[in-house]
Amino acid sequence: MPRVRRVRLSFVPGLDIEFVDRDRAIQQVLEWGERGTRFPVVVFGPEGCGKSAWLRQAAEVLSEGGYEVFYIHPLDRLVHAEVSIPSVKEAFLEFARKALAEDAVGRIAWALFDFVRDLLKVRKARVAIIADDVFQAIGLRYAAAYVKGLLNMIEHPQYSYENIVIIVATSEGLSRAEIGRHRWAWMMPMWNMSREGFEKLYRQIPEPKPSFEEVWRLTGGNPGMLAKLYQARWSMDEAIKNIITSKDLDTFILSLSAEERKWLLEAVENPDTLPAKEKLPLMQKLIELNLIISSITYRDPELWVDQPPPQKDLELGIGKYIAWQTPLHREAVRKALQEVSTA
Repeated sequence: MPRVRRVRLSFVPGLDIEFVDRDRAIQQVLEWGERGTRFPVVVFGPEGCGKSAWLRQAAEVLSEGGYEVFYIHPLDRLVHAEVSIPSVKEAFLEFARKALAEDAVGRIAWALFDFVRDLLKVRKARVAIIADDVFQAIGLRYAAAYVKGLLNMIEHPQYSYENIVIIVATSEGLSRAEIGRHRWAWMMPMWNMSREGFEKLYRQIPEPKPSFEEVWRLTGGNPGMLAKLYQARWSMDEAIKNIITSKDLDTFILSLSAEERKWLLEAVENPDTLPAKEKLPLMQKLIELNLIISSITYRDPELWVDQPPPQKDLELGIGKYIAWQTPLHREAVRKALQEVSTA
């Protein structure tokens, strides 16, 4: 793989790190850069698995490859444009500044269509659109329409382009289901980091810290959970309570019937107990809460961004068909179940 500049990212306030590992994912971006993307590539995966970091790196890779790059992460209020036409770049960034000032982040996502067209009107170019969590910004009901608009940009451009790469990421199970109903995107899952790659990230975290084995057992290679543990001064209990509170798991479990709670407890031990007709409503709720990832049956490397998860690792909460997003998500559900049952 050609040597690429690794971007630096804010891990937590006051601590920047270098993007590490994900060599196969970078190689995939290079391949897309060579041939373009026939459909918008919509990447989904666990919250905090590193999609946003990878998208930042993808923008850098494509920019180095001569692409005109529009990058947006509306919810984090991040907008970049590595564009060679100064008037287009300045107009886009000014539009974004006004939209952010008015707290109208969804406008930025829709405006991309106009600014890409303005760019191609000036010259035929290689264009990349990198969009992170746009569906939350524009609203789930518009997710499919937005992806259709991106596909139209590929299939029916108003002005010719040399090549085009479109990558969109989401952690929302609902948006994945909505988009997947149509033929308008190429859906690709992304999993947490490999053990080897995650250890490289772990080494960038200053001491004192728990052993790598303990951190791996708690996070399953999820960078976002590593950041939460670091922020919680390595308190597993505090991190679990944060998940319970943020996802309101107590209320969720109180809404379940006794039988559903029994099913949920079984799923804590083995998530592959969930795919059954009578349990589908419960499974859907867990997907909506971003607690589990479904539809991971096929581990063919070409179907995944970077490396697929192992075939099965119940210690980390990974089944053949269903996986907990991280071991900490699973433990949060376990603790919430215990607290409700003893209340």
